[in-house]
Amino acid sequence: MTPTPTGTPPHIHTPQTLLNTLSAEDVSFLRLQFTDILGTTKNVEVPRSQFEKALRGDVTFDGSAVEGFTRVEESDMLLTPDLSTFLIYPPFSAGDGERGRVARLICDVTLPDGTPFEGDPRRVLQRQVERAAGLGFEMYVGTEPEFFLFERDASGRGVPITHDKAGYFDLAPIDKGERIRREIAHKLVGMGFEIEAAHHEVAPGQHEIDFRYAPALEAADRIATFKFVVKRVALEYGLLASFLPKPIAGVSGSGMHCHLSLFRNGENAFAQPEGEYGLSDTARYFIAGLLEHAEGMAAITNPLVNSYKRLVPGFEAPVNVAWSTTNRSALIRIPAKRGASTRAEVRMPDPSCNPYLALAAMLAAGLSGIEERLEPPPAIGRNIFRMTVREKRHHRIRELPTDLREAVSELEKDAVIARALGDHVLDHFVAAKRAEWAEYSATVHAWELERYLDLI
Repeated sequence: MTPTPTGTPPHIHTPQTLLNTLSAEDVSFLRLQFTDILGTTKNVEVPRSQFEKALRGDVTFDGSAVEGFTRVEESDMLLTPDLSTFLIYPPFSAGDGERGRVARLICDVTLPDGTPFEGDPRRVLQRQVERAAGLGFEMYVGTEPEFFLFERDASGRGVPITHDKAGYFDLAPIDKGERIRREIAHKLVGMGFEIEAAHHEVAPGQHEIDFRYAPALEAADRIATFKFVVKRVALEYGLLASFLPKPIAGVSGSGMHCHLSLFRNGENAFAQPEGEYGLSDTARYFIAGLLEHAEGMAAITNPLVNSYKRLVPGFEAPVNVAWSTTNRSALIRIPAKRGASTRAEVRMPDPSCNPYLALAAMLAAGLSGIEERLEPPPAIGRNIFRMTVREKRHHRIRELPTDLREAVSELEKDAVIARALGDHVLDHFVAAKRAEWAEYSATVHAWELERYLDLI
């Protein structure tokens, strides 16, 4: 999982070269993909006759129909394709190629006059990438997204019955997802991904596929693509792939650990052999920034009511705001490899997050630590879950928010994260999450009926 920022540069596309490729590869449809504020992938698909228009960035859509985008009276928006994101989808089923192949471009959302739309999550991340570049840094990200495979009922609806009863690193025939993981990996490799590992995770029906480090914006694009491919392949096998953080009580939930590193002039800026733990001042400041703003980031990295049912003691998910080089009970772990592989593993995010906003929040937090030269508290070598309250206070260990309502309140109080998101994204995100919490709080759940109905 070592980034290679000095490797071969990607092919530079132009509208004309892409038109030539689309023709040569007999592509019939082009998907213009973007993401709403809550992280849902959207797209406008155009036929061959509209390829030139699409590549010029002249395709419009109704922004008022997209979560958190804009008002009805100013609804027209443009999709400006990032030509570097071009890829052709492989066939997902036997009949996929009958009506022509499908290609994809990820787009930035702009106003009709070409001005970047401040509510575009991809633009939020781009701003932080530009901020890092102004300080001489480029952030590389490696992610470990986990997911569950569930059965479907006769109507095709997903049900919370796992596809297998296997556990960590199990093999077939106990691991019934082995063939599906291979198919997912095969599709992703065909789309330009470099797969590093795939395996069964701890819980029954839970899986993980890891792909190579990439610059932050490319990493976010790839997370969105990865989730689409996983769901699409699972569908072909008659299964539901779910990225819900905690779909089953009593077993481990799904996280999306993010391995972050900053590079400067082609060198890992976190590495310093003579430093404590082999870390540079830059690494320490960055870690301190992540810890300082952990509560403020939580609503972004863990955005669902369900997210906080994963962030509980006993299942290796972090609860405590601390860092370590030796154990996985801390929010941030420093893996053992050094040199070009020196990195900080942030363990709180889950795969339901909007990858653009989550990476933007983490980068903003880390950069603020560098700019303010924050020093982290001492690294914790013990299992934090076994510490007493007094011991945690002695080591200056705080706790993450315990529910979505608390997390949203922490987000509103955190000026660094709020500024990184911008007023438009912050306001719409907070409004959506407060509505989600209100609906959840007003719902009578099965647990309440089972516990109280006969007793009260």
